[in-house]
Amino acid sequence: MILDGALATELERHGADLNDPLWSAKVLLEQPELIRAVHYDYFMAGADVATTASYQANFAAFAQRGIAAERVPQLLRESVALALAARDDFLSGSAPRLRPLVAASVGPYGAALADGSEYRGHYSLTDADLAQFHRPRLIALASAGPDLLAFETLPSLREALVLAHLLTEFPEYCAWVSFSCQDGTRTCEGQDIADCARTLNGFAQVAAIGVNCTSPEYVPSLLQSMRAHTDKPLLAYPNSGERYDSAAKRWHGHGTGRSFASHARAWFDAGARLIGGCCRTTPADIRAVRESLASCV
Repeated sequence: MILDGALATELERHGADLNDPLWSAKVLLEQPELIRAVHYDYFMAGADVATTASYQANFAAFAQRGIAAERVPQLLRESVALALAARDDFLSGSAPRLRPLVAASVGPYGAALADGSEYRGHYSLTDADLAQFHRPRLIALASAGPDLLAFETLPSLREALVLAHLLTEFPEYCAWVSFSCQDGTRTCEGQDIADCARTLNGFAQVAAIGVNCTSPEYVPSLLQSMRAHTDKPLLAYPNSGERYDSAAKRWHGHGTGRSFASHARAWFDAGARLIGGCCRTTPADIRAVRESLASCV
């Protein structure tokens, strides 16, 4: 399956100003029609899955913007509704194709801090505190009827386990679990990715395990390590290879020097079966990935 690419990158290209702690969730408040348009663009580019604009959407982040707590569930449900509407738009005018899925994005606690903590981990919160942070938005997102949940950019196995246990409160849903990683063997917090795969393998509602928002060069090694320790499908949707400066809130560098699609073939060969892009990738990248992998099916 082909996943979509970066939401924020495309929202900025459409004119949205994301210089805000809410990041792409800011557009839910100001220009929700742009989110629908970007989802549609990714479906047209060949994505089989749309990931909602709820990564940075959480009660704490909205509270800091003065958004009343009773309005937050509505905004979270709206993020799912926009992706569902874009899918309807796509299906009404497209040639027959596999019906795309909508994955409700659940970003890590570190994303709420808006300081790059999703690339470090080492939270001071207890497991109970982490569960209390995540539970209310899981309730809101699940009530909106996505096809699945996407626990993504997780820097640590501990947070992944908190979410995997929370998922049992929503027996009608499954989720993928995707880690941010610092190199070819470890999560951003430092756990061995093989241990992560082995530990999550026993959770029936975890539908797939993988990595995202990680440099493309590390992905083959990470996939090979996971592949030996889980029988679940693997997913990979790295960033462009540029480096994010959390202090300046800017991306630096020029990627890996190879096309994103050429990397994707290596991820397939290493075991990934759900493949897409994260930060700084575009519909053009996703179209190229789909074309590159067409011969693999």
